[in-house]
Amino acid sequence: MSDSRLAVVFDSVVLPVLALAGALLLFGGFVWLGGTSPTETWMLLFKGAFGDAFSWQNTLQRAAPLMLTALCVAIPQRAGLMVIGGEGALVLGGLACAGLPYLLAPPAGVTGTVLVLLASALVGGAWIALAGVLRQYRGVNETISSLLMSYLAIGLFKHFVEGPMRDPGSLNKPSTLPLNESNLLGLMPGYEVHWGLVWGAVACVAAGLWLFGSTHGFATRVVGGNARAARLVGLPSHRLIITACGLGGACAGLAGGIEVAAVHTNANASLIAGLGYTGILVSFVARHNPFAVIPVAILFGGFGSAGSLLQRRLDLPDASVLVLQGFAFVLILASEALRGRMGDWLVQRQTVRAERAAHETSRARLAREHAALDAARKEAA
Repeated sequence: MSDSRLAVVFDSVVLPVLALAGALLLFGGFVWLGGTSPTETWMLLFKGAFGDAFSWQNTLQRAAPLMLTALCVAIPQRAGLMVIGGEGALVLGGLACAGLPYLLAPPAGVTGTVLVLLASALVGGAWIALAGVLRQYRGVNETISSLLMSYLAIGLFKHFVEGPMRDPGSLNKPSTLPLNESNLLGLMPGYEVHWGLVWGAVACVAAGLWLFGSTHGFATRVVGGNARAARLVGLPSHRLIITACGLGGACAGLAGGIEVAAVHTNANASLIAGLGYTGILVSFVARHNPFAVIPVAILFGGFGSAGSLLQRRLDLPDASVLVLQGFAFVLILASEALRGRMGDWLVQRQTVRAERAAHETSRARLAREHAALDAARKEAA
C-alpha cells in the first residue's frame, strides 16, 4: 500500500474506529461507576443491536432516518459549510407530510405516498437552503443560523400541531389528522422494516455518485476546498453552496416525512426525538462520505435499539445510550486534531529515506573515487 493511500485509510477508517472503541471503553467505565458490569453492558449492546433477526429489523428501522439526517450535514460540508440544523428540517418535513392532505387530497396508492414525501423533501430543502442564503448573501454563520432555525422550526411545529392542524380526537397527546391508510409507507415483504430504509440507502448512494462521479458534484467539492479559487476559475460558488444546502435539507425533510408515513401516521411530539442531532454524529464518524453514512447509521441505529434491552436487563435508563453517543461525539471531534498527522509523518519518513538514499549514494560515489585515485597512484608508483 502506498504512503498516500495509507494516510487516507488512517484518517478515514482507523481514527473513527479508535474513537468509537474509546467511546465504548468510556461508556463501560461510566456504567461500572454505577455498579454495572461493563462486559455485560457491551454484550447486551451487541445483542440488542445485532443479536437476532428482531434486533436487526429494529436496528435497520432506526437507521433509516439517520442516513437521511446525516446527509443534511455531509452534503453541505462538501461545499464548505457546517450545517447542523437537520432536526428543524426533519420536523418541518414531517409537518409538511401530514399537512399536505389539509391543502389537497393526495390520490390513493403509491402516487399519493410519493406526493406527501415530496412535500416533506421540498419544505426541508427550502428550510436549510435559507441557511445557505443567509451565509452567502448576509454573512451569517451557517452553523449558528441552522441551529437557531431548528428551535424556530420546533416552535412552528408545535404551534400548528397543537393549534390549527390539531386533530379534535387527540386529547392528551396533540397530533394532526392521520394520513390516509393508502398513503402510508408500508413494510418490505417478509420483514418488519419499512421502505424508508430503501429510500435512505438510495439517497446515500445517489449523493455519493453525485459528489464523486459528476461534474456538478466535483465543482461543489472544489468550492468546499477553496471557495475563492473556485470563484477565480468561474465556478458559481453561491449557487453551488445553496444547492448543496437545499439537497441536504431535502434529505432531512424526507426523513421527517418517512417517520410520519411509516411510523407515526401523523405529526406529533414524538417526531422531535433528536434524530437530526444524531445525524450530525453519524456524518462526522463517516467523515462526511455519503457511502460511509450507510454502515455508520446502521451502527448507531443499533445503539438506539439496544437501549430498551439495557433498561430491561440492567435497569439502566433507556436514554443511557445517549451517554455513549456523547462520548463518541467528543472523541470524534478530538480525533480531528490527529487528522493529517499520519500523512505528515509519512512525508517526513519519505524525506528521511530520500536523504539517507542520497547520503548512501554520495558515500558510494566517494568510495569509488578514492578507489580510482588509489589505483592511479599505484600505477604511477
